[in-house]
Amino acid sequence: MHDRSTSKPDITDAERIARLRLIRSDNVGPRTFYSLLRHFGDAGTALEQLPDLARRGGAARPGRICTEDQARAELAACKKIGVSLIAPGEANYPPRLAMIDDAPPLLGVRGTVETLMRPMIAIVGSRNASGAGLKFAGSLARDLGEAGFVVISGLARGIDQAAHRASIDSGTVAVLAGGHDRIYPPEHEDLLAALLQQGAAISEMPLGHVPRAHDFPRRNRLISGASLGVVVVEAAHRSGSLITARMANEQGREVFAVPGSPLDPRAAGANDLIKQGATLVTEAGDVINAVQPILARPVMLKEPDDEYSEAEPDSGERARIVALLGPTPIGLDDLIRMANTSPAIVRTVLLELELAGRLERHGGGLVSLI
Repeated sequence: MHDRSTSKPDITDAERIARLRLIRSDNVGPRTFYSLLRHFGDAGTALEQLPDLARRGGAARPGRICTEDQARAELAACKKIGVSLIAPGEANYPPRLAMIDDAPPLLGVRGTVETLMRPMIAIVGSRNASGAGLKFAGSLARDLGEAGFVVISGLARGIDQAAHRASIDSGTVAVLAGGHDRIYPPEHEDLLAALLQQGAAISEMPLGHVPRAHDFPRRNRLISGASLGVVVVEAAHRSGSLITARMANEQGREVFAVPGSPLDPRAAGANDLIKQGATLVTEAGDVINAVQPILARPVMLKEPDDEYSEAEPDSGERARIVALLGPTPIGLDDLIRMANTSPAIVRTVLLELELAGRLERHGGGLVSLI
């Protein structure tokens, strides 16, 4: 382990292009991206190997690989609207976000990007919030801003926008579910323009990407990942805010919840979080006192591990591992034990299956066949 709270040198332009091509290619999500980088050492070599890996994983035909021209066009379009694509460890990449296993390999940032290096607290909640919930979210955001924290949220209707509006002057960060040029909901374009003066917006999606339902949970992991902790102000059962709280828990972040009336369904999820051990919040001091000890510790990121070590599975090992997989998710440790082979071999086979579009990854390190 080492302290990466200070920035690494910037990656080269050529490596940035190669990384952008890799993350924009078919079947390459953040986890697969990092697996490829560890396996091959750099994005350029990984790109060359994609067709062969997908073929070994059983793909009928190779997936689409982003071309250099497409990557250069995206970089140029980003520059035109003031978006920079930065890698973990570079200046202005949120340091706590860089700690998570599936951090965006390139994050699109714009606005007053220095804001992204300050300690952040997430405030999330119901889209159809009560008047009391909106008022509390605003006062909590204002008080946290005055105490030196940056409020981060998802630019959604309801609690999110109340938290952003109250912390515009102190600095707030909007995490977008779509591309920087596809703001959702559209009526918050003015709010976004206002918050960029003292704050910032971030997105892992390409320009032109219109957010769909499954993009919002993906966005939520960035909200929790970049923050010290997540405050849930109002959330019904099965609310997206509860997904953010669960991800915060998995990422080792603090989870806070504001209690509400047991008669209001909008408070049911937050009340349940308190029953499950979330810190009860009635004022900003509750949050500040809980995160002070965390602030005293340096931000530590994992060193790249040697989990692949040039492992080349033979056809028998590959068949054995695939046979153990099915539609029911299974843990990596169980798979390694049952396959009676090395972790490196199992991870390589999973990488091949993923690039063939045959593997799905679930929370908690579980995998299943599609």
